[in-house]
Amino acid sequence: MAGGPGLGGIAARTLAALVLVFATYNPERVSYFHWAIAPLRSGEATSGPASLKFLLGIALLGGWAVFLNATRRSIGVGGALLVLAISGGLVWLLIDFGIVSAGSARGVSYVVLVCTALLLAVGMSWSHLSRKLSGQVDMDATD
Repeated sequence: MAGGPGLGGIAARTLAALVLVFATYNPERVSYFHWAIAPLRSGEATSGPASLKFLLGIALLGGWAVFLNATRRSIGVGGALLVLAISGGLVWLLIDFGIVSAGSARGVSYVVLVCTALLLAVGMSWSHLSRKLSGQVDMDATD
């Protein structure tokens, strides 16, 4: 795998980021947040064993830690801000073209969640993409 992951690997990273983001929260109310967290905040009775909620919560937290750490290390804060600015421009464009209504929290939520997943996918794939585009290899400093 000297040439990097290719399009299949980037697509797999993007799919994994989408699953992570939408499993954590989504506007359809089928997410970890709506299943385990929201009922606690409102005082409602929750369904499912607390041990399963804990285990899935820790798994999601681990996924977020891996994606966020890789994103921080590969594109840094400046790169993340650039991707977020591009995402903001995309939201604005979709609203301007009437594809998403500014008054639709559900529609805007979907766009923001997809943009968040794309930010994480770029972070996970950036070293491979950068190597392909520039020919330079990223190295981590070791002590």
